[in-house]
Amino acid sequence: MFKTKLFNRWAKAEDLSDEELCSAIDEIEHGLVEVSLGAYLFKKRVAKAGQGKRGSYRTIIAYRRKERSFFLYGFGKGERSNIDQKEEKALKKLSRVFMSYNDQ
Repeated sequence: MFKTKLFNRWAKAEDLSDEELCSAIDEIEHGLVEVSLGAYLFKKRVAKAGQGKRGSYRTIIAYRRKERSFFLYGFGKGERSNIDQKEEKALKKLSRVFMSYNDQ
């Protein structure tokens, strides 16, 4: 699991642990995905500690099964309802770049 600098700063400010983020990846591995945006990009809910997922966080993850995952962007449900088309397009480009990396 990898995190962009922007995502990492946001996750720290929101007190999201790596365990909670790894749990989100595990759920994706088991087919529990809210939205597949294409280009290896997924929208995944992550619960706040002690709360359910419904009013918690939304994360955008570049993910390739059993290979790698990159947390690219996150936001609170109360902050905004979704990403816009321009953001989605940019995140898809970023996802493609990250997925083109090899292990080196």
